[in-house]
Amino acid sequence: MVHRRMPRPSELRELLRPAPFTLDATERRLNRAASIGDLRTLARRRAPRAVFDYTDGAAGVGELALRRARETFARLEFHPTVLTDVSGVNTETTILGKPSAQPFALAPTGFTRMMHTEGERAVVKVAQRERIPYALSTMGTTTIEDFAAAGPDARKWFQLYLWRDRAPAKDLVERAAAAGFDTLMLTLDTKVAGARLRDVRNGLAIPPQLTLRTFLDGATHPRWWFDFITTEPLTFANLAGASDGTPGVLIDRVFDPAITLADLEWLRGHWPHKLVAKGVQSVADAKAVVAAGADAVLLSNHGGRQLDRAPVPLELVPAVREELDGQAEVLVDTGITTGADVVAAMALGAHGTLVGRAYLYGLMAGGERGVARAVRILADEVARTMALLGVTEIGQLRPDHVSLRPGR
Repeated sequence: MVHRRMPRPSELRELLRPAPFTLDATERRLNRAASIGDLRTLARRRAPRAVFDYTDGAAGVGELALRRARETFARLEFHPTVLTDVSGVNTETTILGKPSAQPFALAPTGFTRMMHTEGERAVVKVAQRERIPYALSTMGTTTIEDFAAAGPDARKWFQLYLWRDRAPAKDLVERAAAAGFDTLMLTLDTKVAGARLRDVRNGLAIPPQLTLRTFLDGATHPRWWFDFITTEPLTFANLAGASDGTPGVLIDRVFDPAITLADLEWLRGHWPHKLVAKGVQSVADAKAVVAAGADAVLLSNHGGRQLDRAPVPLELVPAVREELDGQAEVLVDTGITTGADVVAAMALGAHGTLVGRAYLYGLMAGGERGVARAVRILADEVARTMALLGVTEIGQLRPDHVSLRPGR
């Protein structure tokens, strides 16, 4: 039998105590975001459809390359060790010869100020505070120099596309070196533009074009449009003379479809620091680019945005790591949406991972504060996953900590 009683006033005061209220609406939204998926939902509400779809979408009718990458991460099963002291977990690791507070870096992305007018400046500030690398894209919307000024102490990488005319590329490389960038990433998988059908359907262009559809969409996203029209014009800040049009038109007009290993060797001769070959999708190519001078390979299918049905980068990690046998580092991206994904990739043999969409969702959701929230979510998930696995250092992660469950 339950014996009932009247609660004491002191007990009622505890129960009726109001939760702290935050006046700032953006802060309230971000505080409620518990996962990258939550930030994606916020981003979808805050940004116009064409902007969100540019970030969220991939290539092909079914966007299979991206879908398969995410399905592969979802099929991974962890194998924890119990009865180990995990009272202190250290997520720091070494990526390309320098320390990083996390086993992930922030990937290069184009059109970044389209997501939020704070753009790359906001992202590099977060990267500096969190002590993780961040790569500026050739198709970025902030100049190399402004990027460096916004994050003078950040670990700065520069992602390069080779132009048909090598002179502008050489100029970008020299500017990056002068601005203190310590790593150059040459993208190899973008000889022609992928079939990004969402962008085609949405009529995405730089600068955005005002159509009836974008006008109606803008009516439901007035804050984004207000920020857009009252801040500096949106351009590809490092692509002088080629700063307008759709992404596909720009890629096909400017970037060189005839790039070969000789071009990687040429770049090696002009860049004095770490050089990463980005977009490697086979063991044979990994071996070839390292022989041509790359210090690391980034196993990547461009986030599923180029060749649909491309290989899943994560699945290549063990074989590439074994083939290179310490000659170069192995990085991986595509499909990473949680800190558990990061830990799994490291356990399989990656020296580091890169995330792109995850922090862009945060940027769309709340500018610099949204990026900070995304990084903090991932960092907390990395530490929690390591603790639950029974490891306290990144170097303790091993292939036997994870396995791939059979597909359906």
